[in-house]
Amino acid sequence: MLIRQERAEDRGQVYELIKAAFAGAEHADGNEQDLVNALRVGEAFIPQLSLVAEAEGGIVGHILFTKAAAGGAEVLVLAPLSVRPGWQRQGIGSALMAEGHKRARELGYGYSTVLGSTDYYPRAGYVPAQELGIAAPAGIPAENLMAIKLRGDAPPVEGTLVYAGEFGVN
Repeated sequence: MLIRQERAEDRGQVYELIKAAFAGAEHADGNEQDLVNALRVGEAFIPQLSLVAEAEGGIVGHILFTKAAAGGAEVLVLAPLSVRPGWQRQGIGSALMAEGHKRARELGYGYSTVLGSTDYYPRAGYVPAQELGIAAPAGIPAENLMAIKLRGDAPPVEGTLVYAGEFGVN
């Protein structure tokens, strides 16, 4: 498996991958693929943190980290993480997170947040966001908002997470 930065010519495959990955997901709204398209043209997009996993000649996974804010500090939001059905539960999502975290650290980001499964994301080091000083916005279940400190030298954060406008949360 190869993990690399997404290229423009990957976008059609990535769109279909995300759509398929979330088709049967319990907490999906069915618009995750459209959210990614919107984020790519917004100010929160970081091209180096839109990654794909390739295996057997095709794209089998995708992860996107975008800019957000908490207490005046710039943080990241991981959303979405997608693995093609049939390739799930083989470590692809974990590998994408690990590579994304590594690249985010190299770019100087101190924190990443995610809204998701309290069973899955803690395996990658995510803890309840409030433990790191990041509060959930109104309407977001605090127990599902998690964060990870990516850099030991990252200053403390204190404040409510403010998503990019494309998320439609704030």
